[in-house]
Amino acid sequence: MRYVFPAIVALVVASCSSTRKLERQPMIGGLTGQAYIEKIIELSPEWKSLNGKVALNLDLGGQKPMKVTATFRLKRGESIQLLVAPLLGIEVARLEISPDGLLVLDRMNKRYVQLSFDEVSRWAHTELNYTILQSLFLNEVFLPDRTRLTPEDADAFHVTLDGDDATLRVKAARTLSYLFRTSAAQGLLEESSIAVSGTPYVLNWKYSDFAELDNKLYPRQMKLDVGGVDKPVKLDMQFSRLSVNGEWESRTEVSSRYTRIGMEDIIKMLGKQ
Repeated sequence: MRYVFPAIVALVVASCSSTRKLERQPMIGGLTGQAYIEKIIELSPEWKSLNGKVALNLDLGGQKPMKVTATFRLKRGESIQLLVAPLLGIEVARLEISPDGLLVLDRMNKRYVQLSFDEVSRWAHTELNYTILQSLFLNEVFLPDRTRLTPEDADAFHVTLDGDDATLRVKAARTLSYLFRTSAAQGLLEESSIAVSGTPYVLNWKYSDFAELDNKLYPRQMKLDVGGVDKPVKLDMQFSRLSVNGEWESRTEVSSRYTRIGMEDIIKMLGKQ
């Protein structure tokens, strides 16, 4: 009994401690915080590809907004493409994001911009990579160093309940903070934010107008804005005619007849539209 009694006491204390810990977790949609995060991860689409049409409205701050309709293509782990072809289906411009970085083709003037993600991150005033951008387009939560999440990754997030919303925050983030605002009732991801600690720089990606797509709810409208910069950047994307698991060439070969230019030249060109 000299050994058994202390062991029983220790078990009771540990049990009470565990119970208090569970009681501190917020109940969201009838689930504990841990179970809710696992649910959010499980709701992420498993599509190999996604494509459709998208109407883009780009505002570079103080300049005339640019409106254009493009073909949207995403192939998981390979590329994200926006193809602009307004005249008789003839492509005039292309944006391609791949694990290597960003490629912008101006087919009318036979010129292109090619940037690594280090250069893209400096231009956007935050740290970006292909996995992050892919997750933003797929409307899924992410960890910056993981290509795909599983329910076991739930421990990497902290969840708080605020009215009808539940916000997930990446625990280990220091220089950058990652926040995901979800609707507590349905578990829909309504906003993803990346902020640079100690600065006003923030990238907000908002989702709305959810509709069923291949037995999942997917947003038909996305709004991107970059805050804390001299001229705030805003992009409104309206998606239509979406389908999943299509096939196409995921990488673009640049012709030797094209001239390489800088990102500043493209921004100047857009500002004149």
